[in-house]
Amino acid sequence: GGHLVFENNTHNTLTLASILNIFTSLMALQYLGDAYRFPTEFYLDKQSNFKIKCYGDPLLISEEISKISQVLAALLKNNPPLNNLVLDDSYFQQPLTIPGITSSPQPYDAPNGSLCVNFNTVNFKRTSQGYVSAEPQTPLLPFAIKKIRASGLEQGRIVFSHNKNEIVLYAGKIFQYFFRKQGMRFNGKVKLGRIRAPSDRLIFRYVSSSSLAEMVVKLLEHSNNFMTNQLLIATGAKIIGPPGTLAKGVAIASDYAREMLDIDNIAIVEGSGISRDNQISAVEMSQVLREFLPYHYLMRRQGREYYKTGTLYGVSTRAGYIKRTDGKFYRYVIMFNTPGKSTNTLILRLLRILD
Repeated sequence: GGHLVFENNTHNTLTLASILNIFTSLMALQYLGDAYRFPTEFYLDKQSNFKIKCYGDPLLISEEISKISQVLAALLKNNPPLNNLVLDDSYFQQPLTIPGITSSPQPYDAPNGSLCVNFNTVNFKRTSQGYVSAEPQTPLLPFAIKKIRASGLEQGRIVFSHNKNEIVLYAGKIFQYFFRKQGMRFNGKVKLGRIRAPSDRLIFRYVSSSSLAEMVVKLLEHSNNFMTNQLLIATGAKIIGPPGTLAKGVAIASDYAREMLDIDNIAIVEGSGISRDNQISAVEMSQVLREFLPYHYLMRRQGREYYKTGTLYGVSTRAGYIKRTDGKFYRYVIMFNTPGKSTNTLILRLLRILD
């Protein structure tokens, strides 16, 4: 609906970069609900092994694990020492490779999995005393120091990979550190395993302190590829059934575009826009925005504009809404697939036209 102010080449299919995050967020909000919170479950088996099963929470960070460990220490305070700490990461299939993701040490390039802590990254620096954590809330564990030494870096970040189950084992070691800090005792190892129902007893089911809507605010703000693909894969697992895979997420996304948004001309290979094979036309991106309007307040805001930008080498995109003084919203989509072109001048012109 509404009237068109300006268009040019709107039916050309172009690489959209991370404005794709708007579409993936919309799909997750539709299927999971804006109040959805990712669960993480804690079990005890008959051999006193303590087990963790995670469902893809992208914001399982040290602060949350610290809170979880306080609750669990209280629940288990009369228990004898625990045996092994067993990690069940079977809710997502491994390894998950995302087209376009590089092995950079940035959190947005972190690999995806159902059990990930601190975006699978460690932030460190070197002092005269040796390596220390660059984040006071996160300990620097021997498991990480080994990898830091191998990297030869003096400071910055390392990212854990699926190689030798690094991601899951690191998550387990972080949980174990916080559990021990609360006085929980373990006699065994940190290892991979599965929850065996009904013999394993559920002790505590934690739900993320951030709702899906709050997560969307963060991922749109920081263009977080890791978070966006966690949502894509979790949505696929919810609708088609576990284990979550990239293929299931992409299938649900493509069906959603076709059946719910009436968009035929979209190519999706992952959820974040990091791959150049994700493509859409401006007209069809505008249909995504029409549907996203009730959630516009989750986007970054600057004056009268709510927006998301996208950048890859030679690609510059921007999409969102301009709110007029009469309260009406105008959708806009700007997509350049030409090196050296920026969306900035065009957005300033748009704002002037819509004054």
